[in-house]
Amino acid sequence: MILYGYLPAILEGLVLTLQVSALSLAIACVFGMLGATAKLSQSRAWRWLAETYTTLIRGLPELVLMLLIFYGGQIGINRLADAQGWGYIDIPPFIAGVLTIGFIYGAYLTETFRGAILAVPKGQSEAALSFGMSQGRVLWRIVLPQMVRHAIPGFSNNWLIMIKASALVSIIGLDDMIHRAGLASATTRAPFTFYLAVALIYLALTTISIVVLSRIEARYSLGVKKVQF
Repeated sequence: MILYGYLPAILEGLVLTLQVSALSLAIACVFGMLGATAKLSQSRAWRWLAETYTTLIRGLPELVLMLLIFYGGQIGINRLADAQGWGYIDIPPFIAGVLTIGFIYGAYLTETFRGAILAVPKGQSEAALSFGMSQGRVLWRIVLPQMVRHAIPGFSNNWLIMIKASALVSIIGLDDMIHRAGLASATTRAPFTFYLAVALIYLALTTISIVVLSRIEARYSLGVKKVQF
């Protein structure tokens, strides 16, 4: 029997892993765009805030941040709730894991999006502003469509890392592939078998992601002449 009959359980954990990765990516994109916009703003306070965010997050291990935000966040929220008389608030591990991973990788996407925005010729934005377009409209209609092509390589790399980083949620009790593989290996005393299976599943996920993202990059690069070095 495949994986001692634990394959369906592992695949159920795979669904949770994909959900965590996808939702974390969406949150990371939001933080990334906000961070990139703040870094490129004319406000010194916004630039300082974004710089502090990216420096701190990129300088600390993801595991430490996961534990700090999960346990520290629980303590902070419940102290506030106790002061307001709301009672105890239990943050579900799924929400905590998704928010934490999204917050962490938002710092990396901040730099990816900032570089992509800077790669768009500034003259186009200046021309649009001279025609009376607002800053928000210039960003939405001119900058964002062009920055996608420049952001895809860095975005792809962050997505691949994020898929693998989703394994961190197992340490806060989320029932993902790693957690289920650990339970199965403890029961069957065959840890190598289960962790090898999980490793192959992660390899398959990243391989499929590389193929899909490569095609997306090729689609956005149509008509663009590549320079050969």
